[in-house]
Amino acid sequence: MSHRLPVALVGALASEVRDLCLMIEELAGALASDDYLALNYLEQFQTFDLLAQRTTETANLLERLAHGADAEESLAQVRLERMQHRLRDMLKAA
Repeated sequence: MSHRLPVALVGALASEVRDLCLMIEELAGALASDDYLALNYLEQFQTFDLLAQRTTETANLLERLAHGADAEESLAQVRLERMQHRLRDMLKAA
């Protein structure tokens, strides 16, 4: 079995990850509409924001790869520095 993912599967994964991001944002919005939660759990709401950012960057990366972009060039476009470094380290180790 090949270790390369079919392009269509990579594109489908990007779509799935985008759907996850929308679900995270909708959940965060619903919870933030509660004044008590919004005032008392601000730090936890920041985690929702980070989850949304990471899923968005993951979906963007998968889309670039699905369209045939070079892995290194695609990683260079990841806007979250820590995520970019983790993925680059993984790519170097592979």
